[in-house]
Amino acid sequence: MVIAHSPDADDIFMYYAIKFGWVGKKNTVFENIALDIETLNTEALEGTYDISAISFGLYPHIRNEYALLRTAVSFGSGYGPKLIRKKETVLKRRFKVALSGKYTTNALLFRIAYPDAKIVYMNFLEIEKAVLDGVVDAGVLIHESILGYDESLEVEREMWDIWCELSGGALPLPLGGMAIRRSLPLTSAIEYENLLTKAVQIARDHKASLSKMLIERSLVRIDASTLERYLELYANDESIALSEIQYKAIELLFTLGHAHGFFDAQINPRDFTIPLEYTELRYS
Repeated sequence: MVIAHSPDADDIFMYYAIKFGWVGKKNTVFENIALDIETLNTEALEGTYDISAISFGLYPHIRNEYALLRTAVSFGSGYGPKLIRKKETVLKRRFKVALSGKYTTNALLFRIAYPDAKIVYMNFLEIEKAVLDGVVDAGVLIHESILGYDESLEVEREMWDIWCELSGGALPLPLGGMAIRRSLPLTSAIEYENLLTKAVQIARDHKASLSKMLIERSLVRIDASTLERYLELYANDESIALSEIQYKAIELLFTLGHAHGFFDAQINPRDFTIPLEYTELRYS
């Protein structure tokens, strides 16, 4: 079984309880592949992996092929991706901007807020340099990049602020989650979701030791203090299982995307998760 995730510290942290053998499934060998989030999104459109990390901004496009998992989710609450530019730069209405991918959540929010901007898509690791070199006028930083960038840059606007304006400010910002292929047997899919949930729970329960192992093995791109900060943003206790307020936030994101013509239907995320109660009902 291949689990595809990003190489970012939050995904690595939430997956590696499986990789290190702290949790597993009998007679199942798990392999992992780490790809940047937009590559994962486009591979999900092709149905490449059975289980994959995705942007919530992608999910309505793959709803017929993939179910949403309730675990390994990342939300922003007072923080999130940042639209940055060089200091003293004034952005024009049709400014050129670098985004990390067409199907990312930050791209969805950006395109709603800035419909006239000229968008260039590139790997998120290249965005800061593109702004510094003048290749683009601005760029949206994601993942660990939001915690530190060149001193000649400054924030034009927070994606969190755009989200608050669109949502009313009472809900967390849905960024990324996991999806599982619908063609898998339902009982297996339930087992996999339970396993992944347990892995995230164990990772949180053993955060200090797991973080140390990730640093020592050079499995993350950041140092220990930055990792500590980052995990509390995107791989925290709210990442273990979707809450009611998180469901509401995802539903509103889907509603906004549909209202602005990015999705072909308005959907409720609750209708697209695995029925975990199936196993209990089946054997009752």
